[in-house]
Amino acid sequence: MGFAAIYVADFMVQAVVRAEPGLRGCAIALLEGTPPLRKVVAMNDAALRAGIELGMTESQAEDFCAVQARLRSPTLEKTAHAALMDLGWSVSPRVEDTAADTIVLDLAGLASLLGSEEIIAEQLIERASLLGLAARVTISSNLETAIHAARGLTGVILIPTGEEAKALGGLPVHVLSPAAETLETLASWGVRTCGELAALPVLELSERLGHEGVWLHEFARGASSRAMVLAEPDVHFEEEMELEDAVPELEPLSFLLGRLLDQLCSRLAARSLAAATILVRFELEPVSENNVRSLNDSAPRKAALPMYEKLLTLPLPSRNSKMLLKLLRLRLQAEPPQTAVLKIFMAAEPARSRFAQGGLFLPSSPDPEKLELTIARLANLVGEENVGAPELADTHRRDVFQMRRFVMRQSADEAASKMRAATQKVGAALRYVVSGAEHKSFTAAHSTRMSFRVYRPSLPARVEMREGRLARVSFNGVRGEVVAASGPWRTSGDWWREDGWEHDEWDIDVRFGWSSAPVTAVRQVLMKRQRVALTRSDLFSSNEREQSMQRGLYCIYYDAERGGWFVRGMYD
Repeated sequence: MGFAAIYVADFMVQAVVRAEPGLRGCAIALLEGTPPLRKVVAMNDAALRAGIELGMTESQAEDFCAVQARLRSPTLEKTAHAALMDLGWSVSPRVEDTAADTIVLDLAGLASLLGSEEIIAEQLIERASLLGLAARVTISSNLETAIHAARGLTGVILIPTGEEAKALGGLPVHVLSPAAETLETLASWGVRTCGELAALPVLELSERLGHEGVWLHEFARGASSRAMVLAEPDVHFEEEMELEDAVPELEPLSFLLGRLLDQLCSRLAARSLAAATILVRFELEPVSENNVRSLNDSAPRKAALPMYEKLLTLPLPSRNSKMLLKLLRLRLQAEPPQTAVLKIFMAAEPARSRFAQGGLFLPSSPDPEKLELTIARLANLVGEENVGAPELADTHRRDVFQMRRFVMRQSADEAASKMRAATQKVGAALRYVVSGAEHKSFTAAHSTRMSFRVYRPSLPARVEMREGRLARVSFNGVRGEVVAASGPWRTSGDWWREDGWEHDEWDIDVRFGWSSAPVTAVRQVLMKRQRVALTRSDLFSSNEREQSMQRGLYCIYYDAERGGWFVRGMYD
């Protein structure tokens, strides 16, 4: 196999059409310059047939009602060229960045993977269409011949070895990209095609045009030979869009974000990659006292900033543009920009796509993407800091934890399987967070398993001392005798902060009165403080269970900072 040249005709126009798919099929003229000196610098064939010419002023171009006038955008051209490079790397690791509208692929060794040259060319055309580009593909054993033929011929062209001069013979000389002065000289000689240029004697051509004449003669005959200049694969995936009018509302902004996400995910898919994180940056409208517009009028308005940035971190790499758009919308609704958006920048950090093998006998579970979307919706309702996985804080203070977002640190395959298992427990995890109850297990003497039920917040208590010992304790209407006590254990910390602590802690065995009133009170405390639903066995317990409720093991402490007693929890 030889080389495949991919050429995007009317590249500047296609870059604009890629950002505005609604313009596809329309006559388009691009303007450049500052008003009122803007002039037409590019157009497509439809605009040319309508009568548009290069150099026309903006007012002249606007006289053609059938022609859509747009400003030339170097930003869109940059992203379109990056998409063209991704197209090349999706097929071959050896890619040459020839020009903004042209790249060359080395097809050596691809026949066993992709098929014949014709099949490869058709795949390139199809993949270019998915990226929003209409491309021409020419395959030839001569690199320069493939480039020049792609610029002059349409569709898919296969040039057999030895027929390079014949394939180029009927093409105009300008496909060889000569200097403007040289092109005028050749036109004055009556040389307008590559075949006519190849028929000229090379010696005389060299005397009149110098080295450029020799090179052009070789190009026209398909006899030039050079090595590829390989480009380094780019790992940055970025899309930008400059808006002609500021966008202050969420709905039209979401439409633009969805378009950029579609383009970004198409480029990732071409490289068999997915997004681990999505970075969105807005350039905002300048702020004035009388001009502060928000995407969400109900949200509190903060000090407006010239730039707005939001980082979307995913638990697993994904290139599902619809799901990513929903996540972005939720983030923007929770914390919207304070002024209208003038420019959008979006970048994706690539990662390997996840591949999960489902078990034949395993129950079905929601996809990890749906779990992330559910968590984002919850965070939008209750706050980002109130949703996630509980994690112990780096402190010796008792009963302190913080919420961290769900992050998978395993490989993609392990993460996919474990995430599915985690979705089955998400309901229990959310109930755990809402209830505010913590159970910690420890091994007591004789290998007896016990659990500790923490009260959040700790229950205020009254303690009666007798000869320096704990005698009685009462809390929430329940009063009992202290049969045994162990302690105190003194803990303190964070003395340099305003919320430092100093606790003296005891474990006590409390015997309540034998009437049913304390039993009922204890149950009411458990139901009220920990929101635990009683089961049928709780409602119809035996007499032994009733008597066991008359005694309990509790952990109490004296808070020196607040000067009071509190019940930390109960041993079960």
